[in-house]
Amino acid sequence: MSEGPTIVVVEDDGDIRTQLAAYLEGEGFRVIGLDGGASLDRQLAVAPAPDLIVLDWMLPGEDGLSICRRLREAGGPPVVMLTAKDEDIDRVLGLEMGADDYVSKPFNPRVLLARIRAVLRRAHGTVARADAADPETLAVADLVVDLAARRVTTGEPAAEIALTSAEYDLLHCFVTRPQRVLSRDQLLDWTRGRSADAFDRTIDVQVSRLRHKLDAGGSAAAALLKTVRNAGYILAAPVRPAP
Repeated sequence: MSEGPTIVVVEDDGDIRTQLAAYLEGEGFRVIGLDGGASLDRQLAVAPAPDLIVLDWMLPGEDGLSICRRLREAGGPPVVMLTAKDEDIDRVLGLEMGADDYVSKPFNPRVLLARIRAVLRRAHGTVARADAADPETLAVADLVVDLAARRVTTGEPAAEIALTSAEYDLLHCFVTRPQRVLSRDQLLDWTRGRSADAFDRTIDVQVSRLRHKLDAGGSAAAALLKTVRNAGYILAAPVRPAP
């Protein structure tokens, strides 16, 4: 049995459940296949929490949306919703109920695998910090980023810069990967992977908004977020542990 991350697949269609479990096991995951909310509750009651749950929306009895909401309220593991629903309103509803990502049926297993890996990276902080001795608070120019509290401040005395979740996630990418060119595809995968596609230009808008927020907050770090033509973006300064 694989010693990789544990994935629970909650899917009432036995064929899909079996095929998906076999595919994910082939990619190094430990997979537990379940057929609904009741079996999931029994599993969570007797075993350690999995690293991630792939949860079908349309389940007999309690639906996946209700299960997802319960898991989030209880501080449960990350959830990737798997469903035939593909309207924008359904996507938004699933994410508002606490899903970390959303994949529509019929799906390409490689796409689902990419989404799972992206969610696990975000959930478990597998990206190396700038300094292992002080991994929770980083500084660049006059900007201080508290990674644990998701709080961004600048100046002395420190003034907080209010960022949206998407803007903070983007800044997190830059401060944990300084002085590296990051492509739009990478940034989409690490921040908004659930809604990304090959022509998604939301990263350009988000970088612009992030620069504006930092500049409006009086931080010199705004000018350090530079565009690299035909390549992406770079935080053009070293990042250090905050004092």
